[in-house]
Amino acid sequence: MKFSFNKLTFLPMIYGNSALFDAGALYRQSIANPEIAIRAPVSTDGAAVWSLIAASGSLDTNSLYCNLLQASHFASTCAIAEMGDQVVGWVSAYIPPEEKDTLFVWQICVGEAARGQGLGRRLVGDVLARPACRGVEKLACTITHDNAPSWALFTGIARRLKAQLRQTEHFDRDAHFGGRHASEYGVSIGPFNSEMAAALTSA
Repeated sequence: MKFSFNKLTFLPMIYGNSALFDAGALYRQSIANPEIAIRAPVSTDGAAVWSLIAASGSLDTNSLYCNLLQASHFASTCAIAEMGDQVVGWVSAYIPPEEKDTLFVWQICVGEAARGQGLGRRLVGDVLARPACRGVEKLACTITHDNAPSWALFTGIARRLKAQLRQTEHFDRDAHFGGRHASEYGVSIGPFNSEMAAALTSA
């Protein structure tokens, strides 16, 4: 997973079950900055999410159709951040079908206007606070060895959760990427409970 202040690079999607979420989870005001609102996405957000990712200049982009699917089929485990009418943040995540206690974070993108406010962490916290993640007690992602910003982000998340961070080589450069991408290390954080997860949304 690459993260260059803007993002965590995504991996091929695994289609998990989508859970319903309550209306109260759709919008939450950021504690650190009341001008930023975090909510679950809707299908019409797909184009704005795609544009945010493309504008980063360092993110791996997927098709707009992929973002439309994330914003609709996986809305309960994704989150979008807005500053006024501008989309400034995005997290895509899902619960793997065979690991119902795990939230896999696919991609995080924070636009320039919202950097330096812990928005990536708060986006993850917003998703964990939803009914869809009621049974989640572990976070997972993948990160390349040299991606210092990603390690800093998830190390900070583990610290807030007071949970152990473990890593193993997950996708090999040659075996999985055909030599076209650095090896990705699997990261697992947990176990934690909902009270501990609430610490991710605080300033």
